[in-house]
Amino acid sequence: MTQAVDNMNTDQLIKKQSAFTDISAGRKTADAVATGIIYFAMFLAFIPLVWVLYEVISKGLGPTLSADWWAKSQKGVLYTLPGGGAAHAIIGTFVQAGITSLISIPIGIFTAIYLVEYSNGNRLGRITTFMVDILTGVPSIVSALFIYSVWIVLFGFQRSGIAVALALVLLMVPVIVRNTEEMLRVVPQDLREASYALGVPKWKTIAKIVLPTALSGIVTGVMLAIARVMGESAPVLILVGSTQAINWNPFAAPQSSLPLMMLDMYKAGSTPAVLDKMWGAAFTLVFIIAVLNIGARIISAKFSIKQ
Repeated sequence: MTQAVDNMNTDQLIKKQSAFTDISAGRKTADAVATGIIYFAMFLAFIPLVWVLYEVISKGLGPTLSADWWAKSQKGVLYTLPGGGAAHAIIGTFVQAGITSLISIPIGIFTAIYLVEYSNGNRLGRITTFMVDILTGVPSIVSALFIYSVWIVLFGFQRSGIAVALALVLLMVPVIVRNTEEMLRVVPQDLREASYALGVPKWKTIAKIVLPTALSGIVTGVMLAIARVMGESAPVLILVGSTQAINWNPFAAPQSSLPLMMLDMYKAGSTPAVLDKMWGAAFTLVFIIAVLNIGARIISAKFSIKQ
């Protein structure tokens, strides 16, 4: 009897396997064509990426190999002459991006937590979602003009690094909200219900279960948002004056940044020294963003909950 059942199960298994392997030639051809199109599209997408990276690295790596590039500014050095460094632009970039991150990350994450965990589709949640969608599509020049009209024209403050940071907040917050919201929705509802069943409060469930589970995706989204704002040029053109000196104070005096330094070099001409500094600033920006992304991935992988 047992042998007969085993034979029957074997026959059924063979029939199922033959049903999966007995695919018509037309379907196999269509599958091969679709696979080829996908790989070809991926290859086309890699061409501009590799091309840009090659141009930036080949033309911008040379100037950054000097210690002066990281330790000195362009103060007292003509654009058209070799020498000096990008310390003033690097410091300005970190200061502006740091202030932007300190403001945007908590606002974005807490807003996403409210939308996913507490709003339940109420009116405030719908309005917040609508406003986030609008802010996501706002061009950087519009946010810069808004901060200029409010911070400088209305309140009377001077152009400074903090004005740039406020404009970048308007660009960074919606990106963080949308990404964090999607990552929180990916967390299985069973984890929340199991925590509630054990008597864990909702806020502690979010802090101890939901957020650590989604940490890797949240960190990736935050780093993408930081990378976006670090490369914005419109706010620095409108809201802060250009300077070749190092300025740590974002509330007073002009403060340079890597995008602003590249724009200054672009306007200075096309001499070899100017082009070297412009490409060096571009490589420095790409390098800093790459280091931040790698570091964030290592941290998120270390502290995320393993599923």
